Amino acid sequence: MRTGYTLSGRYRIIRALGEGGMANVYLAHDLILDRDVSVKLLRLDLRDDPSTIRRFQREALAATELVNPNIVQVYDVGEENGMQYLVMEYVEGTDLKAYIKAHFPIAYQEVIHIMEQILSAVQTAHEHNIIHRDLKPQNILIDQHKVAKITDFGIAVALSEHSLTQTNTVLGSVHYLSPEQARGGMATKKSDIYSLGIILYELLTGTVPFEGETAVSIALKHFQSEIPSVREIDPRIPQALENVVLKATAKRPEDRYTDAASMAADLKTSLSPKRAGEVKFTPAQDDDGETKVLPLSALSSLTPETAAAATQTTPQEKTATDSAPAKAAGKKGRKKTRHPRRRKFLLAGLVVLLLVAGILIGMALFRPQMTSVPSVAGRTEQVAKSRLTNAYLTVGKVHKTASATVKVHRAVRTEPRSGTQLKRQTVVDLWISTGPKRYQLADYQGDAYASTAAKLEALGFKVHRESVHSTSVPAGRIMQQSVQAGQKVVPAKTDITFTVSTGSETVTLADLTNKTKAQAQSYATNRNLNLAFDYAYSNDVAKGRVIKQSPGEGAVVQEGDEVTLTMSRGVESESSSSVDQFSVNVKIPFDDDSASESSSEDDSDDDSSSSSSSSASNLIQIYLRDQDHSLSTIYKQMTITSDTSVTLPFTVASGKSGAYKVVRDGHVIASDSHVTKN
Repeated sequence: MRTGYTLSGRYRIIRALGEGGMANVYLAHDLILDRDVSVKLLRLDLRDDPSTIRRFQREALAATELVNPNIVQVYDVGEENGMQYLVMEYVEGTDLKAYIKAHFPIAYQEVIHIMEQILSAVQTAHEHNIIHRDLKPQNILIDQHKVAKITDFGIAVALSEHSLTQTNTVLGSVHYLSPEQARGGMATKKSDIYSLGIILYELLTGTVPFEGETAVSIALKHFQSEIPSVREIDPRIPQALENVVLKATAKRPEDRYTDAASMAADLKTSLSPKRAGEVKFTPAQDDDGETKVLPLSALSSLTPETAAAATQTTPQEKTATDSAPAKAAGKKGRKKTRHPRRRKFLLAGLVVLLLVAGILIGMALFRPQMTSVPSVAGRTEQVAKSRLTNAYLTVGKVHKTASATVKVHRAVRTEPRSGTQLKRQTVVDLWISTGPKRYQLADYQGDAYASTAAKLEALGFKVHRESVHSTSVPAGRIMQQSVQAGQKVVPAKTDITFTVSTGSETVTLADLTNKTKAQAQSYATNRNLNLAFDYAYSNDVAKGRVIKQSPGEGAVVQEGDEVTLTMSRGVESESSSSVDQFSVNVKIPFDDDSASESSSEDDSDDDSSSSSSSSASNLIQIYLRDQDHSLSTIYKQMTITSDTSVTLPFTVASGKSGAYKVVRDGHVIASDSHVTKN
C-alpha cells in the first residue's frame, strides 16, 4: 500500500513497518483521534483464501477480548475494497529478538522483569481460554520504557473451537515448539508454558537451545533431547533460576507449571538468597512403554533392585552359561583339532571389522564439513571479511544499506544470518552501513501543520511550532519552514520549525472621530486595517477631520477588514454647490511575480512583516487629487491576492478635473491626470 493512502477515510498510511506470512503491517496516523496506530493489512495474494480470512478474523476476535497492559490493544477492525485490516496500538520500539541481540548479556533482574510482564499477558489470555500457540521473541515488542507487549494472535485459538483438527495444530516457529505440538498433538495452555521456557532460556543465554539444518531436525530435538543446561553456558546463573527453565520446558506437560501465574511466582523468588542451596529440578520418570536407552552415566543412579533386574539373565542364558564349563571339559581332548577353524573365524571377523572401519572412515571423509556463520555486526568491512574467511566461508556480494544504529562503513548483518550452520566454503553476502537513512524534505508551505508534524515526527524529526497572525493564510496552515525544501537530512538529528498561521488577529476599534486623516491612517496601518473615506460638510467638525466612523468605537473587527471614515469638508459655502461629484471604477490586476519577490525580500524582516508578506499578495496604494485629496498623500492602502476592482470617489469644482495613481508593490501600474465627470 502506498504512502499517503487514507484507509476508510481515517487512517493515513505513513510507512511500512514489516511483512509477515499472513499480513503486512504499516504505521498510520488516525486523523480523527490524532494518534499513530499500526495497521495490519491482509496480503493481496491471500484475500481470496477463506481459511486465511477466518484466521485473520480470529486474531481480531481473540485480541479484542483481551485487556492487559502487556498485550497490544486492537482499536478497530474493518474491510475496504476487499481489504481486511486491523487497527492496533502502535508500539514504538523493537521486538524481543532484536532487543536480546542488542543488549545481551541482560541482567538477571531485568530478565525476570521482562518475563513477569509476558507471563501476566499470557495468564490473561489463558483466563479467557485463549492459547497463543506462537509465542516467540519476534511476537513480543519492547517499547522505549522497556514495557513488553505480546502481539500477533493470528494463530491463537479458543479452547471451545471444535473446527480445528490434529493436522493443523503445528503452527508457529519450530525453535519454540512444544514436544506435543512437534508430535502433531493438540496445543494446550501448557504448550504456551513450554514456549515461555524457551524464551527465558534465550534471554539468559542469548541463543535458542536447539539448532538444526531443517525444521524437522529441530522439532525432533524438542521431544527427544534434553534442554541444555543454562548453567553450563553461564555458571553464574542461580540453580533456582535454571530450575524455572527446566520445569517450564519439561517434556511431559504434567511436569510443567500448572499455569503462567505459577511460573511467574516461582520466577519472582528465583534470585532470593533463601533458594541458594536449591537442588536441580528433575521431572518425574514415567515408563510409557517406549524403548529407551540409558546412558552409562545413568547406571550409577540405579538402585540395587533395579541394577539386579537390569543384569538378571533369562533361564536359557543361565543354562547356557552353566553348561559351558562342562562342554569345555568334555571337549578338551579335541581342542587341538579346533584351532584351525577358530583361526578362520578370527580372520573373517577381522576382515569384517576392517570393512566396517573403512566404511565409517569413508563416510567421515566424504561427509560435508559444517561451519557456523560468525557474528560480524559492528565490525569494519575488512575485519568482517576476515572473520568469514577464518570460518571457512566464501565472501559473496557486499551490499550497502542504511542503518541508524551501526556506524558508517561497518557491518550490519550477513545473509545467511549469524549462527546459521552451513557447509564450508558456502557463499555469504555482507551488508555494510552507509549511516542513518537521509530524508529529502518537501515544501510544506500551505500544508496542514497537524498532519505534516505527525508524519515527520514518525520519521524521527523533532518538530517545533511558532504561531503568527495572518490575514491571507488560513489558521493551522504552514507559512514558513526553517529547513529548506529539497535538503536531505538525517531525521533523528534534525530539528525543524514551522511558522503556522493562527488566522487574522481581532482588533477592537478606538474612537477615531475628530482625528486627522494622517492620524487615522497611522492607526489603521499599525493594526493592519484598510480605510475608506467619505466626505461631508460640517458646521461642528473642522475641515480634514473625522466626523464619524463605520464600524463605530468598540466594534471588534478582523485584521484586513475595512473601516469607513467620513471626513469633514468644513462649513458649506455658496460656492460649494457648484461642484461635481462622480466615481471612477479601476481594475487592479494581481501580479504573482511581484508577490514572490516581495516575499523573498521580506524574509529577513521581523515576525510581523514576515507574516503579512510570506504568502503571495500585492501591497496596493492609491493616491487621489480632487477637492478633498492631494496626490502627495495616500488615499487608500490594501493588500490583494487576486484581481480586484475599486471605486474611486471624486469631488471637483465644476469645469475642473481630478487625477489618480495606483502603485503596486512600489511600482505605478495605473494613472490618469485628467478625470472628469463625463
